Amino acid sequence: MKVGLFTNSLAAQGMTDLREIAQWAVEHGFEELEVGASIQLDEKMFDDVVARDDIKIGAMTICRNPFFPGEEGKAQKEEMIRRLKWAMKYNIPKFVTSTGIDRGCEWDEKFDFYDGIRKRPIRSMDMAVDFLSELLDISKESGTKICLETCPAMGNIAISPYLNHELFSRLPDPRLGMAYDPSHFVWEMMDPYMPIFEFKDRIFHVHGKDTEINRYELNRKGILSDYSWWRYRIPGLGEIQWNKLVSNLFEAGYDGVISVEHEDPVWEGTMEKVQKGLLIGQKTLRHAINMQD
Repeated sequence: MKVGLFTNSLAAQGMTDLREIAQWAVEHGFEELEVGASIQLDEKMFDDVVARDDIKIGAMTICRNPFFPGEEGKAQKEEMIRRLKWAMKYNIPKFVTSTGIDRGCEWDEKFDFYDGIRKRPIRSMDMAVDFLSELLDISKESGTKICLETCPAMGNIAISPYLNHELFSRLPDPRLGMAYDPSHFVWEMMDPYMPIFEFKDRIFHVHGKDTEINRYELNRKGILSDYSWWRYRIPGLGEIQWNKLVSNLFEAGYDGVISVEHEDPVWEGTMEKVQKGLLIGQKTLRHAINMQD
């Protein structure tokens, strides 16, 4: 099992040249890159990184909502497909993305809660199945697998074991799987460990991200007042027992990458802090992986 990094946190601090990211990653012991949507699709830049033998691009990632109304939704869908085709062009094995969601079902601060419950995300299932069928058809001549994020944001319904089972039952194509991110299961009040066995044949990619629960704020506000009772953290600084999670991955037969996804507000704001955060996450994951050897 390898440790990689998701480029978004470095790009947010201005490091948007994939060659520079690759060099920093190699110098600090990362083994794979997950390339986010803030990295430009520049042929020369990708050619240079793909030519390296000391690191690989393991995934292209873009999570958007192709069902957003009007021209914006059309543009988001076009960009998602453009990046999938780019992954295919460079033989990148994984394309991490979202399913799309009917805006009437979106989980955001503006929706009426009880109306949202009545419309729950299952109502977007037919739309999502059609969109994912299109992605699978586009990629059928390549080795690129479609990996569904487990995050409820960015236009996505693949957010729980229940909904993933429904998606996979309607789309049994073995090239469709999960980008398993346990951090979302924590704040959604689900077990982040057992689904690893449940979906062992569908987990193609894993995100190294943690979630911290503020019990004081949770007890004061409950889960509906706002999101002040939880925040994302670097692996090792939240609720997840990484030794247990990695052990489950090993037992389930996963031998891929855990890609550090840095969205920790404590380790943001400067390049130095972001890089330190990535290295803290890497250290936690390396320790958990080495425990299994």
